Amino acid sequence: MITRRSLAALAAGSLVLPASLRAQGAASGATAAMPAVGERAWAKQVPQIRIGLLGGENEGDRLGRFDGYRKLIEDTFKVPTRLYPAADYSGVMQAFAAKQIEASSMGASGYAGTWLDTNGGVEPLVVPLENDGSISYISVMIVRKDSGITSLEQMRGKSLAWADPNSTSGYLVPRSELRGSNIDINSYFSRTGFAGGHEQAVVAVQQKQYDAAVTWASGIGDEAQGFSRGNLRAMVEKGMLNMGDMRIIWKSRPILNGPLVVRSDLPAAFKEDFTNLHLALPAAHPAIYEAIERGGGKGYARVTHAQFEPIVQLRREEAAERRRRS
Repeated sequence: MITRRSLAALAAGSLVLPASLRAQGAASGATAAMPAVGERAWAKQVPQIRIGLLGGENEGDRLGRFDGYRKLIEDTFKVPTRLYPAADYSGVMQAFAAKQIEASSMGASGYAGTWLDTNGGVEPLVVPLENDGSISYISVMIVRKDSGITSLEQMRGKSLAWADPNSTSGYLVPRSELRGSNIDINSYFSRTGFAGGHEQAVVAVQQKQYDAAVTWASGIGDEAQGFSRGNLRAMVEKGMLNMGDMRIIWKSRPILNGPLVVRSDLPAAFKEDFTNLHLALPAAHPAIYEAIERGGGKGYARVTHAQFEPIVQLRREEAAERRRRS
C-alpha cells in the first residue's frame, strides 16, 4: 500500500534537488549551441518526427502553442514533423507503446507509467529549469474564495476534482500525500472524480461542479498571477481565470518536473540532437520556448531515468492498491 515510507522516498529521493544538479542544469542550458541546420544520417531510421501533446487543454490552444516548435524542428533537421494532440494523458502513453510517436513532454507519473507499460521502452532527456534554477514544481489545491473554505481541514465532506489518473500533480502525488497525512480519501471527501485535465479541473471549480481541484504550478513567482509557470498562470494569461476569485488551501512537497521523453529504440544521434535543440531553445528562440513551457524559466537540464524511480515506485504501489480494492 502507499505508506509514509513511500512519501519519505519522494522527499528523500530524486525529488530533493541538490544544488549541484541545479547548477549543472543551468550551465548546460546556457552553453548549448543550436544544432546546425541540415539533413541527418539518423533520418533514415527516423523518417518523420511525431510529437504527442498531452490532453488537459483546449486542442486548438495546444496546436497553436506548439506550431512554431514543430516548424523549428522540421526546419532544423529537414524531417517532416507532426503534432498529435491526445484527448487525455493515456492517449500519449498508448501512442508510445504502439510506437506511433517519437517524442512528447510528459508529467513524471505519465512517464513512469509509460516506462512500466513498455518495459523501459521510453527514456527522459531533459526537464524544464524554473526561474530559481530548480527543476521542481508543486501540486496545489484550489477553491473558490466565496466558498468560505480556507484550509484542508474544511474540505471534510466536500468534493474534490482530480485532473487525470495519469497526472503527477493532478492525482498521484496529492493522493499519496493526503493518504500519508492519514486522510482516508474515500470517506474524507463527499466525492472525488476526474475532470479530464488540469484546465478542466479548475473550470469545474469555477462552475461549482466541485468544491476544490488539484493542479500544477511552479510554486515560485507571484501567486496572485498564478505563479511564474503552470496551469494557473496559463489560464490567467488566456483570460480564463482571475486568481483574486480563488484561494489555494494546500501545497505539496516539490515534485521533479516532467521530462521530455523519447522512445528508447531511437538512434543515439537523434537523442543527442533533440536534447541539444532543447538546451539551446530558450536563448535561440525565446518565444517558442515560452509558448511550449507555458511561461518563463531558465531552460532545461539533462536527466536520467534513475531520478524518476520514486515516481515509478508510487505507480507500482497505486496499481497494487487498485487491485486490492477491486
